[in-house]
Amino acid sequence: MSAPTKRPTIGVTLDSEEPGGYSKFPWYAARQNYADAVVKAGGLPLFLPHEPDQVEEYLALIDGLVVTGGAFDIDPALFGAAEKHPTVKLKGRRTQFEWKITQRAIESDLPVLGICGGQQLLNVVLGGTLIQHIPDEVEAPLAHEQPNPRDEPGHSVTVEKGTLLHKITGAASLEVNSAHHQAAKAVGPGVRINATAEDGVIEGIEDPRHRFVLGVQWHPEFSISSGDEKIFRAFIEAAR
Repeated sequence: MSAPTKRPTIGVTLDSEEPGGYSKFPWYAARQNYADAVVKAGGLPLFLPHEPDQVEEYLALIDGLVVTGGAFDIDPALFGAAEKHPTVKLKGRRTQFEWKITQRAIESDLPVLGICGGQQLLNVVLGGTLIQHIPDEVEAPLAHEQPNPRDEPGHSVTVEKGTLLHKITGAASLEVNSAHHQAAKAVGPGVRINATAEDGVIEGIEDPRHRFVLGVQWHPEFSISSGDEKIFRAFIEAAR
């Protein structure tokens, strides 16, 4: 009888909150469906606290990295912006940690999947910039902070032919959920846009110079479409 196939260990970044609500002291959090999606696709999730000095030790433990979303923004100074929009909310230690571990994972050619805010961080790490507030910079924008529940579609995206995302999903378009007020503005050198919304907002990026560096602006852990599950399966397969 053959031994069961070992599940690749997938580092999943946590969110952080100040005292209040769950605890009177600072606390970490993550939605359960991030872990569920990794397990369903064949991986073993390992949540990562924000310890920038321990990045190399974390990297020695994991086979792939998921950079999650959250209700906060990347410091505009990190992509060269002179001003910060009034809506921008920072979580400095989280960004410091995610920046460092994402950068080192890419340098080590570990598979990286950036989700929503994780895609935005990935885009900046790869040399791109961000739209700080979509309603102020995009003409006639879609409701990217959808009013309906997050486990339902908010709008569709067009998938670019010839991209890794197109190869994974086999779809020309996908129905996606949407929970963001920022998005990629310009992508870095060598980075490819793989999905866009009807209003022109960038919904997905990838770096073809690496075996798997993919960002999506929506939340595939909710499995809105079969394409979402295919994204996680392809990511886990790349981490084997």
